[in-house]
Formats: sequence, structure tokens, C-alpha cells
Amino acid sequence: MRKSLSIFMLFMAMAMTLSMTSCRETTEDKVEDAIEDVGDGLEEAGEDIEDAAEDVGDKLEDAADEVEDEIDKATDTIS
Repeated sequence: MRKSLSIFMLFMAMAMTLSMTSCRETTEDKVEDAIEDVGDGLEEAGEDIEDAAEDVGDKLEDAADEVEDEIDKATDTIS
């Protein structure tokens, strides 16, 4: 009886250990998740940079138009 109890306890300990380790997230899973997060962050940053570049381009065009208008006014006044 003592031997069967020992075998049963050993089996229970192994089952418990196996169930605990199978539920834990592995390092590989954590690395994959981190890589996905970094990729998402880089994609979002790229989109933000594109938006900012478009805004800067629009503002430069507006400024160039204003300068051109001022030059036209000054030229008309001189003529």
C-alpha cells in the first residue's frame, strides 16, 4: 500500500508540474509578442511621419503662395 501511495503521489506531482508549465507563456511566445508590438509601433510611427511630412509640405506651399502674392503686390506698386 505504501508503494502504491508513493507512485500515486509521484504521478500527481508530475501531473501538477506538467499542467503548470504547459499554461505558462514561453520565452519564444513573449519574444514573438514583443516583435509584433514593435512592428505595430513602427508602422504607426511611419504613418505619423508621413502625416507630418504632408502637413509640412502643405504649409510650405501656403507660405510660398503668400510670398508670391507679396512679390506680385510689390511689383505692381513699382510699375
